[in-house]
Amino acid sequence: MDKLPKIGLPILIFAVFLIILIAKSTVTINSGEAGVLYKTFGGGVVTDQPPLGEGFHVVAPWNKVFVYEVRQQSLEENMQVLSSNGLEIKLDASVWFQPLYEDLGALHQDKGEQYVQRVLQPAVRSAARAVVGRYIPEQLYASKREAIQKEILDETRLLLKDQYVQVNEVLVRDVSLPQNIKEAIERKLRQEQESLEYEFRLTKAEQEAQRQRIDAEGKAKANEILSASLNDKILREKGIQATVELAKSPNSKVVVIGSGGDGMPLILGNN
Repeated sequence: MDKLPKIGLPILIFAVFLIILIAKSTVTINSGEAGVLYKTFGGGVVTDQPPLGEGFHVVAPWNKVFVYEVRQQSLEENMQVLSSNGLEIKLDASVWFQPLYEDLGALHQDKGEQYVQRVLQPAVRSAARAVVGRYIPEQLYASKREAIQKEILDETRLLLKDQYVQVNEVLVRDVSLPQNIKEAIERKLRQEQESLEYEFRLTKAEQEAQRQRIDAEGKAKANEILSASLNDKILREKGIQATVELAKSPNSKVVVIGSGGDGMPLILGNN
């Protein structure tokens, strides 16, 4: 240091100071992020201007930039809530969310960088407790998963109104009931299924019996009509026609029909 020219030391100090100044005066915002500008001597958090977008920015060295991820993010929640009859239900859900871009300054000023823990998580848990508390375990286990997803989403959005956070979707991954309740529900569902199957068989049997009755009644009616239309002359004519046809067969030798009293002829074969 003693060997440096007298003018060299000030230049070196100035260069180091300049490098530090430039480093503190620039900020790079990465993809999917935005920056909130804090003016140390200008009123604090800037809320009346859009946040800093992606890319390279120059700011005064005495100001600060707080960087937020503004892409859609996922929050995984494992909750224990109560059904309408007081049974404990384990609910696993995923929440897709993102901060509102234009309100990022207000979010930073009012909620801070820990807004997920301070705002989003309490809202999701409160909504889940409210929604699940409307249903009995059978409904949650069997058929209401899509319904509670939508209701939790609606409840969460209502709670987060004017909180600068946008919830895009709530996905219920799993609903777990106490083992004894789950087994009881499964037994009940099996019994209901067996009952439905038995009722179906009874219905089919009744329909088949009805079909057979209708068929028998039709045949009986046909026989009744046929019997009423037949007399001796018609029967004799039918018999003659049948005998003639039989006599025409190349395999017949002699065909003898009738005893003389009933009027049926004696017909010999073609030989």
